[in-house]
Amino acid sequence: MIIDVKELYQKVDDYMNHEVTLQGWIRNHRKQKEFGFIDFNDGTFFKTTQIVYDNKLGDFDEIQKLRVGSAIEVCGTVIASPAKGQTFEIQLKSLKLLGDCPENYPIQPKRHTREFLREQAYLRPRTNLFGAVFRVRSVTAMAIHEYFQSHNYVYTHTPLITTTDCEGSDQMFKITTLDFNHLPEVDGHVDMSKDLFGKQAYVTGTGQLHGEAFAMAYKRIYTFGPTFRTENSNTKTHANEFWMIEPEIAFCDLNGLMDIEEDMLKFVVNYVLEHCPEEINFFDQFVEKGLKEKLTKLVQSTFTRITHHDVVDILKQADVKWEFTPDYGEDIAKEHERYITEYFNGPVFITDWPKDIKAWYMKVNEDGKTVAAVDLEVPGAGELMGGSEREADYDKLMARIDEMGVDKNTVDWFCNLRRFGGCYHSGFGMGFERLLIYLTGVENIRDVIPFPRTPGNCDY
Repeated sequence: MIIDVKELYQKVDDYMNHEVTLQGWIRNHRKQKEFGFIDFNDGTFFKTTQIVYDNKLGDFDEIQKLRVGSAIEVCGTVIASPAKGQTFEIQLKSLKLLGDCPENYPIQPKRHTREFLREQAYLRPRTNLFGAVFRVRSVTAMAIHEYFQSHNYVYTHTPLITTTDCEGSDQMFKITTLDFNHLPEVDGHVDMSKDLFGKQAYVTGTGQLHGEAFAMAYKRIYTFGPTFRTENSNTKTHANEFWMIEPEIAFCDLNGLMDIEEDMLKFVVNYVLEHCPEEINFFDQFVEKGLKEKLTKLVQSTFTRITHHDVVDILKQADVKWEFTPDYGEDIAKEHERYITEYFNGPVFITDWPKDIKAWYMKVNEDGKTVAAVDLEVPGAGELMGGSEREADYDKLMARIDEMGVDKNTVDWFCNLRRFGGCYHSGFGMGFERLLIYLTGVENIRDVIPFPRTPGNCDY
């Protein structure tokens, strides 16, 4: 019977003293004169399984030659293990080599630096760290879908190719089918009417605008997919390709939006704690001490709600020498985010931001100076989500577009949503990788994306 290692761990009592067959890879191979131990993993579970064999096997000498990384099929009996820290092991009866591996296999049973493993991105899921990271990534994605599906949201696939300028065309990748060596020109400029779509097109930086269109039909929708930005930034939290979760909710104001953000985040964190205990314990021990306590505390926390103006008041009154001086009309820096979450000893919603530093589609408050926007700051990570109540008044939105210098021709359809049965509505965005950084304690975005795309790096 071929089974998975995960099933073996979950039902070990049922399999004890029974014969099983496993298929997977050699993580480590410790050889003695008369016996040997193979650390075996098939990718279905964080922990390895120990395969024990001795020289009573007819092919003992051949088994001793097997190298780390090789793919094998093993058949053996599940027995109680005398070794400390493991309840069972497999007494080998037969082994079949399915895929050999050379001596120069890069992932040897020793500690490798994360920088080295980024250069081996196609092999790094086979290590303990990245095996755990990408399994948590999978489980977290499932948690997100589970939350929204169970709350009657429609999962909406918004386009990756768009002609709508939402984030600013300077931040979006341009796409074309034109031959760069023979570009058609009109009055000294490239004639984009000759391109595939007859106009300039971009790779999207957000699914929000198209998501709002579907929210006006389904009431509650969410997008979850890749987005792209051209920022030439080499920080630990920026990448040129990343994933975003973007819900849009009709008949929802800013307070209702914060309720949803808090509820969703607590659900996802708790889901990961319940479904990935081995991985979380590993991260807690080897990556970020106190991670499990941090995540558990968030699930049990009450999130503070405070305006941007009041946050700046607190920062200005703090007995701290700031690197960046807090200001009422400016964004807040990382050091400010950290101070505020420590000040309130938990997650903090910061609301009502200066309109001049926020996007054109956000609802302007009655004071005419701020918008109904909110950022969620969490301890140890800073900003995790950003959202707002959207401007639902057509005339006010058009005035804001003029004020911000947005090309009306690219967003006319979006504005028409206000004319055709529009209503008050809100939405937020959360970077998936930023959430994974928080969940795992792995602080670099390059280490929570399978194949990272960052400035100067587009390998594989």
